Amino acid sequence: MFSYRHAFHAGNHADVLKHLVLLAVLRHLTQKDTALTVFDTHAGAGLYRLDGDYAQTSAEAAEGFLKLVASPLPQPLAPALQDYLEMVAGFNTAGSHKIYPGSPFIIARQLRDRDKLKLFELHPTDSKTLSANIAQLEAGRQIAMLREDGFEGLKKFLPPPSRRALVLCDPSYELKSDYGRVADMVADSLQRFATGCYAVWYPIIPRPEAHDLPKKLKTLANKAGKSWLGATLTIKSSKLQKDDAGDVVRPGLPASGMFIINPPHTLKAALALALPQLVPLLKQDTHAAFTLESGG
Repeated sequence: MFSYRHAFHAGNHADVLKHLVLLAVLRHLTQKDTALTVFDTHAGAGLYRLDGDYAQTSAEAAEGFLKLVASPLPQPLAPALQDYLEMVAGFNTAGSHKIYPGSPFIIARQLRDRDKLKLFELHPTDSKTLSANIAQLEAGRQIAMLREDGFEGLKKFLPPPSRRALVLCDPSYELKSDYGRVADMVADSLQRFATGCYAVWYPIIPRPEAHDLPKKLKTLANKAGKSWLGATLTIKSSKLQKDDAGDVVRPGLPASGMFIINPPHTLKAALALALPQLVPLLKQDTHAAFTLESGG
């Protein structure tokens, strides 16, 4: 159950999509004066070193964030993409790309004094690292770290006192049951707090559960009468390949998606500019593409 470590995947193409969308959503939600509560159901360790053993073992950042910053960028650069790059740069010294922020630190940087952040992390090592990383922020009661199952722990906090919240849900999906638990969590949350903004990351892999999840989320949003937005980023084919020795090589994660219920009205236009620029920057073969749809 605890074999997954996001440190191996930090800064990959899925993180680029997830964090670009997350930042764009936060930028909009923090424009309103009313306090905002943000929940991160699977927080991870919070900060990652791209020159550390974990990240270098998988080298996934080399095909994600590091590939992005090493490429000639189109001009003009989409504002959401520019904002994302500047945000990550803010965690590093000039010209360095050693530190990659996880969602807890991306969120924390956007919080105003009246806002709250609640982080859930069950992994014994990651929860300990997260606690130590968050302690450096000296945020006091503004940021709460809970070593709990985020799927269940979220329930007792909805609706929040301010009646404004963003829920980010991005489990590892290491367990097949995670797909069903995501859908169940969203269904339960919409009953408790229908006006919250719910952002779900999911992998796009040849697995029925992965294929069905965005459909289930769309159905939940439509039944609740809520608007929704779906964005996906594909960087390569999902087909199995063979190496020079004739051995089958799994392609790794070829694509991922973000599904947002009650998205900011500005989000679709922002992604319509950013995603077409991301595809040529991160593509690995001719199957690279993006999709962007909305409804409700």
